[in-house]
Order: sequence, then C-alpha cells, then structure tokens
Amino acid sequence: MARNAEKAMTALARFRQAQLEEGKIKERRPFLASECNELPKAEKWRRQIISEISKKVAQIQNAGLGEFKIRDLNDEINKLLREKGHWEVRIKELGGPDYRRVGPKMLDHEGKEVPGNRGYKYFGAAKDLPGVRELFEKEPVPAPRKTRGELMKEIDADYYGYRDEDDGVLVPLEQEYEKQVIAEAVEKWKADKEARLAVGGGVKDTEEEEEYIYAVRDEESDDEMGEQMEGEDGSQAFIAHVPVPTQKEIEEALVRRKKMELLQKYASESLMAQSEEAKALLGL
Repeated sequence: MARNAEKAMTALARFRQAQLEEGKIKERRPFLASECNELPKAEKWRRQIISEISKKVAQIQNAGLGEFKIRDLNDEINKLLREKGHWEVRIKELGGPDYRRVGPKMLDHEGKEVPGNRGYKYFGAAKDLPGVRELFEKEPVPAPRKTRGELMKEIDADYYGYRDEDDGVLVPLEQEYEKQVIAEAVEKWKADKEARLAVGGGVKDTEEEEEYIYAVRDEESDDEMGEQMEGEDGSQAFIAHVPVPTQKEIEEALVRRKKMELLQKYASESLMAQSEEAKALLGL
C-alpha cells in the first residue's frame, strides 16, 4: 500500500493540484521585512512564520531523528524566530500592534538559552545533545563561609581539652601506659648496665658504679674556673666559676663608696681636684 507522500507525487495528484492552482499566483514571502509596505500582508507573513516554527518545534521533539537532523532543525527554528522578530518590528513601524510586548510568548518559552549566550535557544531533543546537556548543568552552590564570630561561638572548654579527664576513661589508660613505659625504661637500663659490667670484667658495688653527678673532673678545672671547695666527707661538692670576694673586701668596698658619696655631697669641685692631685703625687 502506497504511503501518503508517494500518493502525492503521482501524476494524477500533480495534475489535480495544477488544476486547483490554475489562475492563482502563489505569492512568496519577501526576503526582507522592510520590502513590505502593507500592514495586512506583514501580519500574514508573521502568522506564516509562526506556523512554520510550530511545525518544526513539534518535529524536534522526536529524539530518534539523529543528532545532525536535530541540530539542523534547531538552527532553522532560531532563524525563523529572528525573522519573526524582524516582521514584528516592521508591523510596529506600519502602525500595527507591538507584538513584542503584547504577543504570546509560548514558542519562545519552549526554548532554553545557555547562560552567557543570549539569543540562541535549544528546543526539544536539542537540549539533550552531547555537549549541550553539560551547558545546562548548574554548578553546586558553595557553602557560605562562616565568619570569625560564628566560629568562636562553637569554641568551649571541650575544644581546648579541659574536660577530657572528666569521663573517667582517659586517666586509667594514661596510668597504665605510664607504668608500661617506666617498666620498659627500667628493663633497658638494667640491660645496658649488665652489658657495661660484662665489658668491664667484674661486678662492682652499686654505689661505686653510680657516677657522682656533682663531681668535677680534674682535666676540666683551670685557673679561670676558681678554686674547688671540698665538703666534710672529702668529696668535691662545689666549684666557683667566678671569683667570689671575701668579707673583708666587701667591707672595704662599702667604706670607699661611702667616702665618695660624702665627698660628692660636701666637698667642692676645686677641693676634690686638689685631693686627686695630692693622691697622684703621693702615689696613692
């Protein structure tokens, strides 16, 4: 059975169409809207463009047309939309209504514009084409950053660890771990001590083995470090690293200081100068 498109192409169908159109002149739409100077014709061409857009929008809803066909249809729809806008401007110039303001926007609302690319719209299955779908995906809105005041509101004693021991769990664990560490350190010290004694070739008394930490070795002492002071038991207990004055030297220094204060208070400058010259002559 022949399809409708094939029936329309038969010789009889073409002859019948020619009879119907006999005597009629099929008027073509002007390429430029500015070429039309009659308001009724301008509205007629606008309605014709809207009809073509509606047909193509219905066709582009079919995702099985293929990527290239869908892209071509989408381009044709955008081209017709621009042409419709030109005719609406021409209609307004000829004294007709302003369709951009009062006209229906249903065809325009079916299309979707890419953010940042104003004017070109995607209709129907064109919105799901590869490379187009990603353009419409919105990036997740980043979480607003908290201010310093908001962050400080959440800080309390727990933040600084002041109440970590109040739960009664941490302290026993720390005590157990402390005992374990001390035991390991003692074992290591005993092992090192036995190794040193084995290398030394004999067992010595514990008191003799332990080093006296306050003792000073002979090779480290010198004149600048001062004299060593021995305790009652004969052990070297203290060493003076700076010269320490005796009680007599301290008393003499205080007397000299007191004399200088009295001279500065009661003696004149000329008398002090004479006193200094006399001391210099006497070699004092």
